[in-house]
This record gives sequence, structure tokens and C-alpha cells, in this order.
Amino acid sequence: MTSLATAQRSLADPSVRHPLWPPLTGGCPVTSTEDVAYPLDIDYAYDRVPADLFARPAAHGLERWAPLLPPLAAPGLGEGNTPLVGLPDGVWIKDESRNPTWSHKDRLNRVAVSAAVASGARGVVVSSSGNHGAAAAAYAARAGLPCAVFTSPDAPPAVASHLRAYGATVLTVPLASVRPLMRRIVDELGFQSVSSVTDGAHTGHPFGPEGYKTIAYEIALDLGRAPAEVHLPTGYGELLFGVAKGFQELARLGVTGSVPRVYAAEPAAAGALTEALRTGRPVARVPVGPTAAYAIDCEVNSYRGVLAVRTTGGAVRTVTDPQMAAAKAELAAQGIWCETSAAAGLAGFRAHGSRGTEGPVVCVVTSSGYKDVATARESPAPTPQDWESIRDALAAAGDRPDSGA
Repeated sequence: MTSLATAQRSLADPSVRHPLWPPLTGGCPVTSTEDVAYPLDIDYAYDRVPADLFARPAAHGLERWAPLLPPLAAPGLGEGNTPLVGLPDGVWIKDESRNPTWSHKDRLNRVAVSAAVASGARGVVVSSSGNHGAAAAAYAARAGLPCAVFTSPDAPPAVASHLRAYGATVLTVPLASVRPLMRRIVDELGFQSVSSVTDGAHTGHPFGPEGYKTIAYEIALDLGRAPAEVHLPTGYGELLFGVAKGFQELARLGVTGSVPRVYAAEPAAAGALTEALRTGRPVARVPVGPTAAYAIDCEVNSYRGVLAVRTTGGAVRTVTDPQMAAAKAELAAQGIWCETSAAAGLAGFRAHGSRGTEGPVVCVVTSSGYKDVATARESPAPTPQDWESIRDALAAAGDRPDSGA
């Protein structure tokens, strides 16, 4: 199937359009200001979408949705088609930890690395504390491109090993130096950035969030309808925007009869999107406090998140570390092990509830528990070898409130 993507357009003013190539990774050159770099969106020839596109089942590999994605010039890894798992109270969990590098970022990088290949980039560069870097490195390796990853010295211990396994060059420099160095790698070495290179707000790669639309497509196919609400962990807001756009496309094409309210869940230690919406600004910058949700503790939001909440009638909520820990434990008791950040969507739903929701509620879990900072830092104490100790340990496990006993 052939991509029906036609152009890049400014999210500040959709009437401002640019050719599809090259990807404008620094934001819209027409509508951006000194203070705000406005991201770009991708437009499609929607009148040419095959009538049976959503009549076919979902499948591994984003090429399943090729007409509504930018050209997929890079080979994939069987990303997508992740399960929708029901909790005992009827809430649905979209488990993105089942992707090839165990996070939702595989969807973004299948599309963004494809853009790098199609536009002749010599490599890709990314700034990431974990998930994004791992996915970029994997898809760059698959495409035969070198990958440079700027990462934090505080990243989980397994992250550097994960990145180097794919052949990525891991760079650890002071935070203030990351974006200037990324821009030099782009300008002087011919690499393409698959994360944000702008200081005035977060723009990111214009093609990347298109990969997240496929989450909405899969949810709608699994449920047979659009849900009433979707709750998502939110950092910069690219996932939020992509999922909202996917549901809006489904309604536009007549596949579903409604668009769900999309709810962002940010760590209380940050909350840039919360501040932007509270003050009516496109972008806000906030101080970031300590939190275990390191993957979404962003000091600045993207305008994409503002649009996703406003256009779907949703809201943004902040969640504390204890609330995320409780949601993470609830998911683990149901067999889903995720990192703290990944549990933020469910934490937001549990903490703030719904406003008379009629219809399915979906919470997106974004990544595996192995990516938490604390994972594998503690070794279990030796177990006494006598039968009584083992029996007592199992009896205590059976008495836990979450054991189903």
C-alpha cells in the first residue's frame, strides 16, 4: 500500500503548508516566533483512503496502516498490534510494553527513521533518558544507519547496555550542551534528529507522532467502537496528540461515530502542560522536582498536547509518585509489569475518576518495568532452605490482598 501523505502544515495555522519533503524538524519556519517553535502536522489525501482499510484486522508492522502514514522507507520490527487487556472493573489497558524494544516509542521511530532514510540522512541523533533512545537505536540499526544517543548519567543502568547492543554511540554530556551539539551533528554531519532540537517549546520530528495514531486504530478495531475516554502518560505530549489525531481521523472517515475525550497524566513534580492550559498559553516552562517518573518529567510542553486536550474535550491531570506506584502495583497484580511513568495514565484515572462516563475507558501503558531507575538495583536475600520457611513464605504470599485469595 502507498502512503497518501501530501504535505506538512503548521499546527499554529493549518492553512500554512509546506512540501512533504524535507521533514522540518525545527518547527514551522513561517508561524514560529522567537518564543514558540510551532510543530508541524502531516496532511493526507483522505478522499483516497481505501474503503476497506479498517475492515481488515490489525497486524504486526505499521505497514498495515501505510495509506495513513508517511512513507515507510525503513524496514520494521513487527511493531504495533499490542494487546488490549481488561482489568477486573472493566477498564482496558493498551499494553505498549509488548513492542520490539518494550515501549510505545517503536511506533514513532518506525516512522521517523523511515523519514531519515527517505531524505538521505547519514544517520539519526536523539536525546533520550531511555525509551526513545532504545527505539531509535534499534530502528537505525535495522535501517543500516549510525545512531547517536544523548542520554542522562542518571538513566537506568540497563539503558546504556541496551543502546550499545544496537551499535549506538552513547553520549553523556551536561544537559545545557545537548541541543547545541545535536544541531551541530545535524548541520555538520548530515544526521537527522528524531527528537526535538528547538529551545522555544518542543517540536520533535514532524513525522514521528503519526506512528502513534495506530494505537487509536487498534483500540477501535479491538473494541468495535471508539472508547469514551483514553488516559495517557504525558511528557511532551506527542503520544497524546498522535492518539487524539488517530481517533479524529477514524471519525472523519466514518469508521467510528465519536471521538473519545483524551486525558493527559503528568507527574506532579513537573506539569508543563497543566500550566500551559491553566494560563491559556501555547507553551509553558516549569521547574522539575524529584520524581520516579523520569521518562515524563518534562520542563516544557509541546503545543501538540494543548491541541489534543482542547480538541477532544479532555483535560490534563497531575499525579503523585505514590499514586503512580499504586497504579503500577495494581497492574503488576494483573500480570502487567511497567515502569513508573507508564502507569501514569491509570493513576490519573484512579485519582481523578470520570465525569459520568458511558462507554469503555482505555488507559495506555507505555513501557516495560525493566526501564525503571530502581530495577535490578537490589538483589534478593538468600532464602532459608528449610521447608517451614518456604511454606510460610508461600502462605504469606497467598494472604496478600492482591493475590485473589
